[in-house]
Amino acid sequence: MFKFEIQKNDTPTGARLGKMHTAHGIVDTPAFMPVATQAVVKGLSPEEVCDMGFQMVIVNAYHMFLRPGHKTVEEQGGLHGFMHWDRPITTDSGGFQVLSLAKTRKIKEGGIIFQSHLDGTEHFLTPALAIEIQESLGSDIMMCLDECPPYPSTEEYIKDSVGLTTSWAKLCKNARSKQDRALFGIVQGGVYPELRERSAGELAEIGFDGYALGGLGIGEDPGATYDITEHTLSFLPRDKPRYLMGLGNPEDIVTAVSCGVDLFDCVIPTRNARNGTLFTSRGKLVIKNARYTEDKRPIDESCCCYTCKTYSRSYLRHLFIAKEILVLRLLTLHNLSFYAELMRNIRRAIAQEEFSNLISSVQSHGGHEKIETF
Repeated sequence: MFKFEIQKNDTPTGARLGKMHTAHGIVDTPAFMPVATQAVVKGLSPEEVCDMGFQMVIVNAYHMFLRPGHKTVEEQGGLHGFMHWDRPITTDSGGFQVLSLAKTRKIKEGGIIFQSHLDGTEHFLTPALAIEIQESLGSDIMMCLDECPPYPSTEEYIKDSVGLTTSWAKLCKNARSKQDRALFGIVQGGVYPELRERSAGELAEIGFDGYALGGLGIGEDPGATYDITEHTLSFLPRDKPRYLMGLGNPEDIVTAVSCGVDLFDCVIPTRNARNGTLFTSRGKLVIKNARYTEDKRPIDESCCCYTCKTYSRSYLRHLFIAKEILVLRLLTLHNLSFYAELMRNIRRAIAQEEFSNLISSVQSHGGHEKIETF
């Protein structure tokens, strides 16, 4: 059965150290989940992701539903057997992907009618179907279907969205048949504090194994994101895990941890790697820049990943400019290794009561815009 334990609270901030017990093992929190959208972390094997120290990945139910089909995955042992990953797996219900990818979508009281971005076929995603898909996939943590509103949206639209999200959350809980798998409710409410409070309160009253914050990081000012996150968390049960969906810059993660967030996912480390932007202990590094043409140093001299132990910036720049496939793997290995180490440092700092120092360090070297120039 799913269980969450808080092992330590950081007194100066809201950060906490915890453990999530799932059907496929324990996850130490705060934790970052690499995004395995289509049952793969792009460019890497499950063994490589595991060796970096990640204990959980997130797979998207929308994509699995459309291709190859959740029943196909179920027949092959669920996601764990299908993708050869024996650790915990979270799945997103698909609400955000319907908003961002579907050719058209129509919101109805009973669910979402949408056209597949793959072939244009029409589907009706209901709360019950969202749970059926995720249970077939064998998820350790499932997400309720939510209505993810676009940004910007009017307060009236967001109010209706919150109402639908609450209604669908109840239906998702009623449709759940596998009690050993966790189910998280998703808080909506846009940038309106009173609607976030309402959404959090309604979901807490229904009662879930954990709570996610959705609809953030989609265009609003970063300051508003932090304010809304901190405000919303104050209305969620403290003894349940809190998951901030889709935000993943190092500074975002550290700030959110200080508010009391336990779980993160984001495509930033893998997508940035494929675009040639790398995270280092001294800021971001853009490998295609000409200054690295003859640079014999590794990406980050303080990093112990395979890429940094083996290859120079010069070689990696050559591969990137030449559009060699290998470079996508090597840069992804580095960026995810950076994130794995970031999360280890966060947990260590909380345990040793040094988290405030870590906040200052990341804000100095890991911010959104700081680009390495040395």
